[in-house]
Amino acid sequence: MSSPVAIVTGASSGIGAATARRLAAEGFHVLAAARRTDRLGGLVDEITAAGGTATAVMCDVTSDESVAGLAEAAAAASGPVTLLVNNAGGARGLDPVESGSVADWQWMYDTNVLGTLRVTQALLPALESSGAGTIVIVSSTAGFIVYEGGGGYTAAKHAQTAVAGTLRLELCGRPIRVIEIDPGMVKTDEFGLVRFDGDADKAAAVYAGVPDPLVADDVADCIAWCATRPHHVNVDRLVVRPLAQAAQHKVHRVG
Repeated sequence: MSSPVAIVTGASSGIGAATARRLAAEGFHVLAAARRTDRLGGLVDEITAAGGTATAVMCDVTSDESVAGLAEAAAAASGPVTLLVNNAGGARGLDPVESGSVADWQWMYDTNVLGTLRVTQALLPALESSGAGTIVIVSSTAGFIVYEGGGGYTAAKHAQTAVAGTLRLELCGRPIRVIEIDPGMVKTDEFGLVRFDGDADKAAAVYAGVPDPLVADDVADCIAWCATRPHHVNVDRLVVRPLAQAAQHKVHRVG
């Protein structure tokens, strides 16, 4: 029998790449989707060398045409499309609402919210036809808690969380479950650099003194666990933080 197909957006780095590796190890054929195809090629080689299977698909979730291409790649896959991981997203800036960049806010909304909308709409028919579809939306604890300087990002993640909840209601009775993963403090190679426009010092300061922040593999483990439960089991929302982070505003730091 053909392997079930999992689609992971934002797969060129961080949580997306870790999730692609983990799902391939779980027996999925992974369509690893992202804008940077050079990185995707290396990821596919790594997955193949480990005994899994994957295909690189160039996809910009802010483009209707590009997302249509992803849907075409899914339709051409040899197995049923049973899993979609909406992971593409990110943050830009840490400015107060008073002086926040409209362009940054627009990018965050386009990528986190409208990207999830485009990809979900495009893949819903394939997920439903599989008879056992799962949609995972990687949001954030910023999707239900705000903080100073995070207005644009928390607004986008609140909207993404609203999409997940609404979609679950609308799909009730159809063979598609909707799972929301909300990570807290996760240290990856690029999230902070993108947020602070490449400033490595500012990116590192977020995690200064924090013992064992989460890493991408931790979140990938949560995604894989939720996605591999029996299909009648729906984990509506999984909130995951490092032990050092009791809440958005309460983080233990050493020194």
